[in-house]
Amino acid sequence: MRPIRPITNISATIRVPGSKSYTQRALIVAALARGQSLLRAPLFSEDTEHLMKALNSLGAHIHAQGADLAVVGTGGNLTIPPGPIYMGNNGTGLRLLTGVVSLGHGTFVLDGNDRMRQRPIQPLVDALGNLGVEASCRDKNGCPPVEVAAEGLGGGRTTLAGGLSSQYLSSLLLAAPYAGGDVAIEVLGSFPSRPYVDMTLNVMEHFGAEVSVLDDRSFLVRAPQAYRSNEYAVEGDASSATYFMAAAAVCGGTVRIENVSPDSVQGDLRFIDILKTMGCEVGRSGKGLEIRGPLTHHGDLSFDLHDVPDMVPALAVVSAFRKGKTNLKNIGHLRIKESDRIAALTRELRRIGATVEEKEDAMVIQGLATRGGDIECYNDHRIAMSFAIAGLAIEGVVIKDPDCVKKSFPDFWDKLASLG
Repeated sequence: MRPIRPITNISATIRVPGSKSYTQRALIVAALARGQSLLRAPLFSEDTEHLMKALNSLGAHIHAQGADLAVVGTGGNLTIPPGPIYMGNNGTGLRLLTGVVSLGHGTFVLDGNDRMRQRPIQPLVDALGNLGVEASCRDKNGCPPVEVAAEGLGGGRTTLAGGLSSQYLSSLLLAAPYAGGDVAIEVLGSFPSRPYVDMTLNVMEHFGAEVSVLDDRSFLVRAPQAYRSNEYAVEGDASSATYFMAAAAVCGGTVRIENVSPDSVQGDLRFIDILKTMGCEVGRSGKGLEIRGPLTHHGDLSFDLHDVPDMVPALAVVSAFRKGKTNLKNIGHLRIKESDRIAALTRELRRIGATVEEKEDAMVIQGLATRGGDIECYNDHRIAMSFAIAGLAIEGVVIKDPDCVKKSFPDFWDKLASLG
């Protein structure tokens, strides 16, 4: 249990951890490269620990060098681990590795905790099957554990059912340079979280792989290629930064975030534009950014958030401090995250006094949050961190499971305390 102490008129400068999305992609690419790579200022967290252990079991050698990570890669030649690869509730890592292990020769099993076993992966399994990979969900329910009887990735054409996660596409892209022939991928249907695919392409290019983006939904990777070992500086995590942006919005004052550039391609930087719409002032601060609150626009607003799911919890909490209605649309894929985030946010926002209409793929939030409460976190780091920000603005907020932030932001509580 962690009580949150309200503060007003913040004036703080923050460094957020390295991007979880960039860290995981860079770890995988460096582990496939030949030779030693150096990842500067990556994220050290529960999720990345699971991924590093998994990559070590596949033949890479990863060790810390101060605040950095040295990665001796496999050259694409994977070893067979002695047992299942356990990923906890690291959905990104498990999905990305499902494509990667298809490059090996032998049977690989990827598994996670109880919640991970409820999170879908069938579209990726089907897409791998179209490429000749023998992959299946052991419990025949479309979720992990996943078994891959690998004989290398031969190449070819595949389609990928969209609508749930961009991580399926990223998984195929990351593995494709080591295929025996060219890999062509077409995404069918809706395409959520597209900025995360751009992050995947960014990392692949940095390590020397070329991907042809034929149109908005079609990708071609010529093969065989190989990643080249390299040095890679991990950007600060824009998703983690949203909580401190939100703090300036709901409490007033100024927060400067030193290590997230306004020019980053991370999708969650769209939070800046949304806060501007809500009346906050946003500018540059050195190489980082600066947000000055409070909120001043309290009319009704509507946002389509299909491509930026990770910032929705922070935005939902900010919306509870506006007098007008805030419609958060096209967020159905939040139901398959670490928790059912639409349901979780709805329950906890109501607990602190906001009016919330829950829909299958949307939320309509009507402020104002007026009271504290003991916040259930559902073992979800983003629920805990978002409602901690609410506790900066109203008395009596208590976070019941503070340790769940270790998944992505182990020193979050220290950073929060530094605000005032």
